[in-house]
Amino acid sequence: MSPAVLTHSDALNAAESHERTETAPAQVDSGYVPYVEPERASIFSLPLANLPLSAPLGWVKKGFNDFMCCPKTGLFFGICFFLMGHALWAVFTSAPAYVLALSAGFLLMGPFLCLGLYHASREIESGRRPSLRQSLLAWRPTKGAMGIFAGVLLILEMIWGRASLIVFAVTFNGMPSAESTLSQLITMENIGFLVTYALVGSFFAGLIFVTSAISIPMIMDRQVDAVSAGLTSIRACFQNPGAMFVWGFLITLLIGLSMLPYFLGLLIMGPVIGHATWHAYRAIVPSSTDKT
Repeated sequence: MSPAVLTHSDALNAAESHERTETAPAQVDSGYVPYVEPERASIFSLPLANLPLSAPLGWVKKGFNDFMCCPKTGLFFGICFFLMGHALWAVFTSAPAYVLALSAGFLLMGPFLCLGLYHASREIESGRRPSLRQSLLAWRPTKGAMGIFAGVLLILEMIWGRASLIVFAVTFNGMPSAESTLSQLITMENIGFLVTYALVGSFFAGLIFVTSAISIPMIMDRQVDAVSAGLTSIRACFQNPGAMFVWGFLITLLIGLSMLPYFLGLLIMGPVIGHATWHAYRAIVPSSTDKT
């Protein structure tokens, strides 16, 4: 048979082969490997440092050094703490039943006021000169997470305030008058009330401390969500119970002493504790350059 002559079967086979060639995608070995986004590491896999009991003393020393590096910024926030102290005293003299609730509110406001101090400490750590204006705007990049975390603390504050009012009402069948507050409260007859009041306050103060010990500086530094920051703070406290207990006790002691006389000590000690909290966070959580 001549090569130029095609049978009907050959023609059909050629047409089918051409159709498959037209419709099949071209297989080109370009060496391209599709990118698959790696799974994001869990916040629970973030390594946290193990701290000695003496670590909080070092944080306070570093906090004082930061205060001396930017005294104007520190004094601005110190004045805020000073005014908060006088507001607390004014409430105690006029409506003592609300003191614990207001104290909880100050525990809520304190870490957010310290946000500017955290920013200043980070600037000093990075070799930059901090400014008050930048410190006041430090909340803006993470306002969403900060807002959620503030809402969580606000709920805890409201529960604490309600609990304190219930303790007062059950003990005194009402609220003691402001004129003789101390004489009515500090008596052997009210020892049960004082113990209950202290236990309720300690529980909620401890809960707020454990949740927020390093949360806000972590949100600012690593820009994580509020839940991750809160869980990391809880992990840090359970991993280092001794050091964090010392830290909480040291904060309480220093703030208590700085209230005498007339809350003037808060002008210095308030910002020092704020700067020290940044160094507590930095000692516990790895640098933000190692983000998960």
